[in-house]
Amino acid sequence: MHEARQYKKNQDSTVTCSLCNHRCTIREGKHGICGVRKNLQGTLFAQTYGRISAEAIDPIEKKPLFHYLPGTRSYSLGGIGCNFHCEHCQNWHISRANPDDVPLRDLAPEDGVHRAMAGGCASISWTYNEPTIWHEYTLDMGMPARAHGLGTVYVTNGYITQEALRELSPMLGAYRVDIKAFSDTFYKKICGAHLQPVLDSALLARELGMHIETVTLIIPGLNDDIGEISSLVRWVIEHLGPATPMHFSAFHPDYKMLDRGATPVATLEKIYSLAKELGLKYPYAGNVYNHPYENTYCPACGATLIERHGFSSLISGLDDRQCKNCGETIEIVRHVV
Repeated sequence: MHEARQYKKNQDSTVTCSLCNHRCTIREGKHGICGVRKNLQGTLFAQTYGRISAEAIDPIEKKPLFHYLPGTRSYSLGGIGCNFHCEHCQNWHISRANPDDVPLRDLAPEDGVHRAMAGGCASISWTYNEPTIWHEYTLDMGMPARAHGLGTVYVTNGYITQEALRELSPMLGAYRVDIKAFSDTFYKKICGAHLQPVLDSALLARELGMHIETVTLIIPGLNDDIGEISSLVRWVIEHLGPATPMHFSAFHPDYKMLDRGATPVATLEKIYSLAKELGLKYPYAGNVYNHPYENTYCPACGATLIERHGFSSLISGLDDRQCKNCGETIEIVRHVV
């Protein structure tokens, strides 16, 4: 096993983890809320370091990331465990697993980088379950990935602490964060967490120079109040900037949330129009196949810049980062710096 970072030892043989905002104090022989960081004789260990449950080469659009290396492929890795307990989790079979529940394969950090490059990928994404709890492993893979010119992506719930995010910042290029609702009541009831730390981490990621895109899964009757969504969009515009891509995605019943139907497309269309009216440059509808609101349009002249069909992209209206029609500079990452 691999000793964890981001924790302190206490005099009573407990340890306090500072990786996520639960800041668990963990007794001897026990795990934190995430289920994968364990106190053994007063030392905190990352039980899933170098152990993967899922590996794939995905279109970057599947994350979803629409303004970070569009049209490229991302080498994607997942482990097990999560520091949230979302009732609607679509990857619950790994997020709710413990190290003895599912078969895990070993993959050294340098081997992950080599596989990404051999697969013709432009980036590595840590995804499928919560990457925050894989901190040491992603850090050890991300640094050589960046040295080899690869982009790096967290698909995250945003509950990472500020000190842990600062430690990642030299290697982390894109921070694709879920803002699950703009309500602390929702976070407490549905996720077992709080809203404010998620907002704080997004703010810090912006300050640290990471590319940010947000995703909100619109669940009928739970977080689809138009006033709440309006407040969320205004917060993003004010604090992260009007060019921040926001994805509003359709919910489909899963895990413990089978008591409500899928999100009507009309709801997403209404939210898209609202976001545009409020001044957001790049809203998107998600989980709706072949919808025009998945495309990227120039905020100045309305020209189509990127057409999307499922997870495929056709970049037709851009000259590097400029609209071919009017010359507007588009806030998009085309190349890893």
